[in-house]
Amino acid sequence: MATMRRTRRIAGIAAAVLVATISVCYVVSWIRTPTIERAAFFASRHGETEPLIFAHQGGETLRPTNTMLAFRHAVALGADVLDTDMQRTSDGVLVLVHDETVDRTSDGTGAVRDLSFDELRQLDFAHSFTTDGGETHPYRDQGHGVVTVEELFVNFPTHRIGIEIKQTPAVAATELCAVIARLGREDDVLVSSFEQRNMDVFRRECPDVATSATEGEVRTFYVLHRLGLVGLSSPTFDAFQVPERSGGVQLLTSGFIDDARAVGVPIVPWTIDDPADLERVLGLGVEGINTNYPDRLADLVR
Repeated sequence: MATMRRTRRIAGIAAAVLVATISVCYVVSWIRTPTIERAAFFASRHGETEPLIFAHQGGETLRPTNTMLAFRHAVALGADVLDTDMQRTSDGVLVLVHDETVDRTSDGTGAVRDLSFDELRQLDFAHSFTTDGGETHPYRDQGHGVVTVEELFVNFPTHRIGIEIKQTPAVAATELCAVIARLGREDDVLVSSFEQRNMDVFRRECPDVATSATEGEVRTFYVLHRLGLVGLSSPTFDAFQVPERSGGVQLLTSGFIDDARAVGVPIVPWTIDDPADLERVLGLGVEGINTNYPDRLADLVR
């Protein structure tokens, strides 16, 4: 009996401590709710208004993905942000390629990390592009080659750039920071990555450049949102670039957006293409949308 009473007493104390801890967390969350300073990347320019039009890979359904042709076309359509992906070649050149290999988007084969820049330069990155199921390839053999990070910055000196650091060595994050700093583009770039290591390195090297939350950081914030404890969050990022759903969970809800806004973090959903979906997501009041059809989004917001 004595043992049972002691066990109950300990359980009661533990429950009381748990309730007290939860109560304190809610009070602290309610009092604290941090708000980050809005990144210069999201400041209004040239009179445009939100939401910002992010051209995913330059609008990959309209022109060959991540080519200069696609980026120029996206700008002509009214895109505010040229969204792209960064890999590192075997000889250390930062290039704009989405996949780990070049097989899908060029007439070559092999992993980007195993190919030299000169080898990539020989490939046609419009070779596979088609808009009619493979009946025609309108831009094949016209010299649309791989683009480097530096070439993108130089060719679009006043345009905003979104860069996802792919599964590259962490040194690529340091090298990207160096290019951004050398060209003075700190306010024009929003960097993202699924790899926490890459993001940690980039933030350490380039603390003044805007970054998006990693997958793990989104997950942590979402849990705090669901618990009503966003006041306990400590954002080290400047934006949420998220899909509408992930792993069966509806991320993009009015509540999530409200909580993100409460801590000063803009939301940019990806990748939204259907006209009805674009219109619906616009109605949620997001700060930007990443789309393969920048023309469709421009028709709705401009």
